[in-house]
Amino acid sequence: MTETVVAERHPGWRRLLLNRPERLNAFDPAMLAALSAALDDAEADPSCRAVVLTGAGRAFSAGQDLDAVRAEVDLGHVLEEGWNPLIRRLAGLAVPTVAAVNGIAAGAGAALALACDIILAGRSAKFLIAFARIGLVPDSGATWQLPRLIGSARARALAMLGEPVSAEQAESWGLVWRAVEDEALAGEAATLAERLASGPTAALVATRAALAAGAALSLEAQLDRERDLQRAAGTHPDYAEGLAAFAEKRPPRFGPRA
Repeated sequence: MTETVVAERHPGWRRLLLNRPERLNAFDPAMLAALSAALDDAEADPSCRAVVLTGAGRAFSAGQDLDAVRAEVDLGHVLEEGWNPLIRRLAGLAVPTVAAVNGIAAGAGAALALACDIILAGRSAKFLIAFARIGLVPDSGATWQLPRLIGSARARALAMLGEPVSAEQAESWGLVWRAVEDEALAGEAATLAERLASGPTAALVATRAALAAGAALSLEAQLDRERDLQRAAGTHPDYAEGLAAFAEKRPPRFGPRA
């Protein structure tokens, strides 16, 4: 049986390849479980300090495989059992994540990419929030991510009209970090993963948590949160190494993640 998620090990990081190209990497329950297990395995490996998520073939992911839920009368159950735990898993993963979006990222597939820390898009990539086309509401965190990334006006239009967003437009709107040539996407993602893997993992993950909390907290509460996170970072060995490297004018050599 073909693996629906292929884990490729690289020094310091892993590439997780969504591998149902004949279905545009649309997810059925088995594929959702496979990706969750691959993330668990990556996190459990102390030598893994970054994860790249990308798709096989001509798509990143078309989202939910509708054939797999055609008989389901409670779509909320589908989310609660599959997609919501996966998005929460990415949000709390102990290493930084990169989405390398090749081709179409539609529906929950687009939300999956947006749940990663840094998003690269090939020039042929398209983002499509097309739930309204079949009478549904955006899910898998899309309604949380989109207004934060591109503002409420654009988020409403994308969600209600279901128009595709090109890689260049996504870059100009701030939906993705960078748009690159298709043939350069894998290499750019690898370079980014290597850079993240050589960084202070605990501080990077804490930075993600601080940024995610910021929109929901008052300034006073966020200042308190930053204080607490900085207090923890200041006692981590990575801080001592960073200071030493700065004083010695050399690149830091951060230790293994906990």
